[in-house]
Amino acid sequence: MENTERPAGSNKEFDLAMEMVNTTRRAIFLTGKAGTGKTFFLRTLKSKTTKQAVVVAPTGVAAINAGGVTIHSFFQLPFGPFLPDALYTTDENATSKQQLLKHIRFNAEKRKLLEGLELLIIDEISMVRADTLDAMDAVLRHFRKKPFEVFGGVQVVYIGDMFQLPPVVDGNEWNMLQQSYQSPFFFSAHAIAAQSPVYIELKKIYRQHDEEFISLLNKVRHNEMKIADFSLLNRQYRPGFVPDGGEPYITLSTHNNRATAINTEALGKLTGKMFVFVGTVTGEFPEKSYPTAISLALRVGAQVMFIKNDSGGERKYFNGKLATVKKIAEDSITVTANADGSEQAVEKEKWLNIRYSLDKHTGRLKEEELGSFTQYPLKLAWAVTIHKSQGLTFDRAIIDAGGSFAAGQVYVALSRCTALAGVILLSKIEQSAISTDNRVIAFSRKAVNADQLEQFLREEKQAALKNDLLNIFRFDRLLSIAREIAGHAGAYTLLIGEQDNDLISGMPERVTAELLIAAKFREELSRYFDSTHSINREQIGLRIQKATSYFANSFYEKTVQPADAFIASLKPKPLTKKIRLLFTDSSSALKEELKKLLHARWEGLACCEAPESFSSWFNPPATPKKTSRRKQQKQKS
Repeated sequence: MENTERPAGSNKEFDLAMEMVNTTRRAIFLTGKAGTGKTFFLRTLKSKTTKQAVVVAPTGVAAINAGGVTIHSFFQLPFGPFLPDALYTTDENATSKQQLLKHIRFNAEKRKLLEGLELLIIDEISMVRADTLDAMDAVLRHFRKKPFEVFGGVQVVYIGDMFQLPPVVDGNEWNMLQQSYQSPFFFSAHAIAAQSPVYIELKKIYRQHDEEFISLLNKVRHNEMKIADFSLLNRQYRPGFVPDGGEPYITLSTHNNRATAINTEALGKLTGKMFVFVGTVTGEFPEKSYPTAISLALRVGAQVMFIKNDSGGERKYFNGKLATVKKIAEDSITVTANADGSEQAVEKEKWLNIRYSLDKHTGRLKEEELGSFTQYPLKLAWAVTIHKSQGLTFDRAIIDAGGSFAAGQVYVALSRCTALAGVILLSKIEQSAISTDNRVIAFSRKAVNADQLEQFLREEKQAALKNDLLNIFRFDRLLSIAREIAGHAGAYTLLIGEQDNDLISGMPERVTAELLIAAKFREELSRYFDSTHSINREQIGLRIQKATSYFANSFYEKTVQPADAFIASLKPKPLTKKIRLLFTDSSSALKEELKKLLHARWEGLACCEAPESFSSWFNPPATPKKTSRRKQQKQKS
């Protein structure tokens, strides 16, 4: 996750990408160099989209920071390789498509949530493996009952930078996966081959302003460094550099134990009283997702880093801001910012572990709190790993790589800094340390420019409009429910009685007849779009209003009214509560489907108002409370 907040001002790619997500159904890969505002895009999209959206990320910490959930928990995926081409595998660490779907146990609410999902946002996509993406695709196709649509028809937004940290795959796993994939990167997934996303790159850099440094970072990113570039970079090589007390540097290390050792040693050199602040965990919050230490040990003079944006909205601090502890008491911490010396009291913050659920009243997705982690939003910051520095910004940094870099780490480390003058190298950067995968470079050439994007947006908006209108008049779910009700009645004929059974046995046939009329109307709409370049909103709007009103009334008369009459006839019968619920639940599902039709919108235009005959189930009368016989007698007296 990047921490960069987007200042006011024009950013054409940002605005076009946001419009494309909200007005089309097209998959999008949103990327950009470090410091271009990818995280701000995610936060803006999450807060402003009207679509039923879910945010997922590959790790627990990334999911918490993104305000979402992990990929594996949301989709119930195993952690081993997913083999999309295998019918079955005997390897206990791998799974085939058939085994995956058999393993998943979604309850009724989760299935309904998936059916209503419109937008899937995947953050930190650079770390997501191709097979993981295909497993997500398989789950959505299956549980949304749309086996021939990529991701079951859900729009997907991929956010991340492929030039930063790559997916993790060991040798044994790759031996299995390479039979199905050209690379472990997400863009090698079968789902991507079936539905290529629009590649949009944010261009405006907010973190760095020095053109020479920006140029150098771009060459590192694309593995285009020349001898002169290495000479320029290695001017910052200062072996054995130790900052004095007045220079607040942070060390970026390739290994976690090295960063921990630096922090522990520096804290031990301070002579003041040690204070330990114990955080609070409620409910479910996995330890591996803790954003900072549950027991935070600090002394006056300790260099710390904020690990959360100011939730108060005053922007007093942000994720990655460095500071020094000035005062400590048993229940308070005061720090001074390293950048400008400003002083501020630090308040505890709360991180949430959420899951997505359905609101029973609105039928929309909501975030349900499973647990929380409350602690001061600080961690010791004389050192941090390069991996955990991703998305942060520093004015001064010591890069302690020891000559050992994984792919993308040089770029991540250098791009954390605002200027080359603030970089200190404890070891020289050689050509062997800069390794950018050629497949990533080839994929990056697919980015579209702003002019192409505008034209593409116009085309996609019209295609999305056509698709949305056609989907309003697909009533397959109504037929499925009608068959369900008729099936229940047929199964309990002996208990219900043949005459009552006849009341709804013909419901599927009546719905099927309406489906034929709906299919003809969809053909009419489709021809209209195919033959007209400029859509006449007024003309098509009136046509849709009439059609919506017709189908709403027709289906109400042919499904809801007979179902309600049938359920009313069951009351005197000796049926169990379980059998009654079978019918009432199915009848409620019928009404929910018709409500969706009535609430459909087309470019802000209401398709239809609810007929008066529907008022009884749109606004059901309050059920009068029963009064006991003793209370009735008391009231009379």
